[in-house]
Order: sequence, then structure tokens, then C-alpha cells
Amino acid sequence: MPLPRSNSSGQSDRETRGVCPGSQNYPAETDELWSGGPKYIQREGVFPLSSDTAWLGAFVSLGGVKTACDLGCGGLALGLQLLGRKQSLSLSAIDILPAAAEAARMNAALNGFSPEIVCGDLREAARYFRAGSFDLVVSNPPYYPRSGGVAKGERGIARQEGCTPAELCAAAAVLLRERGRFCLVYPPERLSEMMTALTEARLEPKRLRLVHKDEHTSPCAALLEGVLRGGKGIRVLPPLLLKGEGSL
Repeated sequence: MPLPRSNSSGQSDRETRGVCPGSQNYPAETDELWSGGPKYIQREGVFPLSSDTAWLGAFVSLGGVKTACDLGCGGLALGLQLLGRKQSLSLSAIDILPAAAEAARMNAALNGFSPEIVCGDLREAARYFRAGSFDLVVSNPPYYPRSGGVAKGERGIARQEGCTPAELCAAAAVLLRERGRFCLVYPPERLSEMMTALTEARLEPKRLRLVHKDEHTSPCAALLEGVLRGGKGIRVLPPLLLKGEGSL
């Protein structure tokens, strides 16, 4: 899956992502997530798309997956990637922002999909979705800690953590069936925090892949999979070396 196209400004939408290429915002007009892929409209007040969504979408394995839930779905870019790969997938999604839920419904309809989309707090996901009913849960959560200095209003909420890693993992664990998988992308500098949260939620870390600009740079993103009540042992995959915009 190719990386998202950059905008004309060339500025990254997340300072914490480091220097990986391809992390710029999507344009505001209708675009394709990849050539020939689902169409997507970026809406004001919804967290802007960036390359980590594409990296996570490609990292997720859909083998044996019939039901999936996207926690903090934004405009549904990640969900559309999964549906584009497996149209028989039964997808649910939740976001706390009304603008995001509206954008998600619009983007789903634009592509002829009809996932279950809820506007609500993911920490209360069991109020909206049946516990233990999903084969897969995915999330591309905001990276900024609550104490970070970000803009107020909906854009600020979209960029700043609305829940802790522990709360995110607990929500995923409640929704997953036994041996279900939770996949997410997170900054490497907070990887130990997320690993601890996964383990405490009985989501055993099983796969890890680090994203680098090239072999000479430190990682700028971590792709991680945990399995509910999975056995011990994590598989560290070869690093994803970008080497230039558009490579994956």
C-alpha cells in the first residue's frame, strides 16, 4: 500500500513522529487512499490523515478476521483500508468527536460501505458494542499526552490523548474475543508505556515492527500487535525502511 501524498506545505502534522517522510496531511478535497482504492474526504476538525495510518493498515493481518472495531476512528481512513482489503469484513467504529463520526459516515457512504459508526467515548465502548464480539480491534491514537500544549477545541481534542494507554488497551480487551488481536501504531519513545498497558490488559505483545526513514535513522513509529490471553513471546519483524516518499 503506498504512502499518502504530501501537501504543498511539506509540514508534519505530528511533531512526535520524527523525520519519517510521508507524514504530511492529506489535501482537503476528495482523494483516493491509494491508486484505485477507497475515496476519502478530509474534514475540518477531524484529525488529519498521515502515513502512520497507511503503515498500520498494511501491518494488520486480516486472516480469519470477520469482525473488527476501530477505536478513535477519525474520518474512517483506517477502516476504509481494511474494508478495501476485505469487503466482507463487518466493521464497527467509534470516535468521541461528532465531526469525526459524521466524516466517517460520509466517507463510508462515499465508498458504498455501511459500517456501524458511533459517536462516543471509547473508554465506554462496551456500552455501544457487545463485549467479546470482535476478532480484531485497531487504533491509531493521538500521541500527545494530556499535559501537552495543543490547540483548544475539536482540533485540539483530536490531537491530544483523550484516554491513557491503559484505558485504550482495557477498552480493546473488553471488545475482543479470546485470542483476538489488537493492532496499533505508537511513538517509539512511549513504547515501554504501551507494552506495559497491553500486558496489564492481558493483551500479550506478539508482533512489533519499527518504522525508519532509512537504516541510519532512529525509528519514528512503532507498529504493535497484542493478542488477548496470548502466549509469551514477541516476534520482532524486520524494520520498515521508507527510503523515500511512496515506498512501503
